[in-house]
Amino acid sequence: MTQTTALPLTILVAGATGVIGSRLLPLLVARGHCVFGTTRTPGKKVDLLTHAGATPVVVDVFDTAALRDAVAAIRPNVVVHQLTDLPRGLDPSRMEEGVRRNAQIRAEGTANLMAAARAAGAHRIVAQSIAWAYAPGNEPFGEDDPLEENAQGLRAISVGGVIALEHAVLGEAGIDGLVLRYGQLWGPGTGADTPDGKNMPLHVDDAAHAAALAVERGRPGIYNIASDSTLLRTDKARQQLGWAPSVHAQIGQ
Repeated sequence: MTQTTALPLTILVAGATGVIGSRLLPLLVARGHCVFGTTRTPGKKVDLLTHAGATPVVVDVFDTAALRDAVAAIRPNVVVHQLTDLPRGLDPSRMEEGVRRNAQIRAEGTANLMAAARAAGAHRIVAQSIAWAYAPGNEPFGEDDPLEENAQGLRAISVGGVIALEHAVLGEAGIDGLVLRYGQLWGPGTGADTPDGKNMPLHVDDAAHAAALAVERGRPGIYNIASDSTLLRTDKARQQLGWAPSVHAQIGQ
């Protein structure tokens, strides 16, 4: 059984100019919602938000006072957390730095966003996570399987950020937290034109579609989101969110 939220909604998308956020905005606007989108920098990114039909909000998630004031002024029903800080095109030469920054976004940035959402009276948050943080074990992995808390090296930093994000989103009293554990993205803006070699493939448009559905429906909790994969169970997302990968994503066209 799904849990459906009354419509239309006032929605704040944090990380609205990112790979998923930029494709999510038009979906939310088309569904009749009042959409606000954040960016850290003015200029062209503000224009992109306006063109997508969203109201731009220039704010840095690490500026706690400015973030609190911005979210309070909007008073969103739902906050969508699509914040990341990875190098463009996933440049291998910059990935170590990017992994560390991304973990900081997931830990400190999420905590700041949750505090601002709580203070503004938001009742729902949908947050981006990853599906390749599970500890080694029996496959396919389901949402109740443990994450690799004992990982080493850069993976430990990445998984630690994921754990911090998920605990913050799911542990906030009075806010329905939904965590979407995305598979390995491919498609426009991801640096990968095909899903070749990806064990948990997910087209970026399917990721955005899952977030749009989670804004309106589904019970609080964790959802695996990936195209057909032998490594993940995605039946929960299909049943509770009504999500399914698109045909073009399944065949890699």
